[in-house]
Amino acid sequence: MQTEMTKADQAIAQNLLLKPEELDSWFHKKFSEEMQKYQDNKIPSMTIIATKGTMDMAYPPFILASTAAALGWDVSIFFTFYGLELLKKNLQLKVSPLGNPAMPMKMPFGPQWLKNMNINMPNAIVSNVPGFEDMATLMMQQTTKAKGVASISELRELSIEAGVNLVACQMTVDLFNYSTDEFIDEVNEWVGAASFLPTAAKADVSLFI
Repeated sequence: MQTEMTKADQAIAQNLLLKPEELDSWFHKKFSEEMQKYQDNKIPSMTIIATKGTMDMAYPPFILASTAAALGWDVSIFFTFYGLELLKKNLQLKVSPLGNPAMPMKMPFGPQWLKNMNINMPNAIVSNVPGFEDMATLMMQQTTKAKGVASISELRELSIEAGVNLVACQMTVDLFNYSTDEFIDEVNEWVGAASFLPTAAKADVSLFI
């Protein structure tokens, strides 16, 4: 029983009658058109692995995630080890001078000449000064506020509102004897690395912070 050929089938049959070089040209044109359609309709994706639990290292993942999500990207953040601190209901993030080559920060207040001054002090010294961590945290908080930069809690809320997928590392939760009650309700998944890696492998951008 014969069936009617669709227009697409007729076009293909007609193209099969072309000379090899003409068929090759048609194929490349068709392939380029289909790839362009795919690119136009594809939603960019990004995965971030957040491993740090200090105030200064909390900014990069949430800034990048909220910005990408606002642009329409599909974004997931995997919080593991000390990065889980960023998912706590009660954020107690501090700035640690230890191992931070950019410390200390410039003064966020005072006359302009003081705010512009670079005071280079060895980390090994400032990390042992009593109260320096609290002072550095306060300076960071005042600097971000003075410059109109959102707080970590505000950036986290922006990320949630933008649809960022927050993923907690279950292995680390068990390792540190955390309770899920300590974390915000917006955590979407409690999984291990084996469950997150396939998502990261397919992402257009994958970052380790």
